[in-house]
Amino acid sequence: MAKQDREEKIEEQVAQSGEKIESDESVEQSVEKQDISIDLYSQLKEELENVKRQCEENSEGWQRERADFANYKKRIQRDAELQRRNMNGDMIKKFLPILDDLERALKNRPDDSEDAAWANGMELVLKKFQAVLEAEGVKRIEAENKEFDPNLHEAITHEESPDHESGQIIEVTQQGYLNDERVLRPAMVRVAK
Repeated sequence: MAKQDREEKIEEQVAQSGEKIESDESVEQSVEKQDISIDLYSQLKEELENVKRQCEENSEGWQRERADFANYKKRIQRDAELQRRNMNGDMIKKFLPILDDLERALKNRPDDSEDAAWANGMELVLKKFQAVLEAEGVKRIEAENKEFDPNLHEAITHEESPDHESGQIIEVTQQGYLNDERVLRPAMVRVAK
């Protein structure tokens, strides 16, 4: 209906002026081709450059914030994993003395048949306990006849030994354990001078 009204107005104007009036589309095209002053052109060009510069700054800032957020997420995940491992390690450390006691008890196992069955049951419990620790990533530190390493071993004595070289471990008095390459407890050892 609006188009019909426009056409009627155009026909009316043509009839009154005796000239041909251009349609709305041709009027819009002629406005687009209109000449503008150099000052206005320079001003518009400067505004466009400012808008482009601001757009680039906003884009760079957005990209920096996005990278910062990704780094933040990674750091939070890494910290949570470290905290979980520390808590896990702390809990496992509490059970290591029990493991030591079971191993000591089985070293002195009775020979008579009545108590041997009980000792066999205790050995099964020990093996299950060790399997659970292994499933959690806990490994025994191998120390017997190895070179002393202060990162893995704790020397309780330094002794003369004709069978061992200087710095070599003579005996392990208490087993040490690692959890994912982290020392839970160092091995207590006797070291040759």
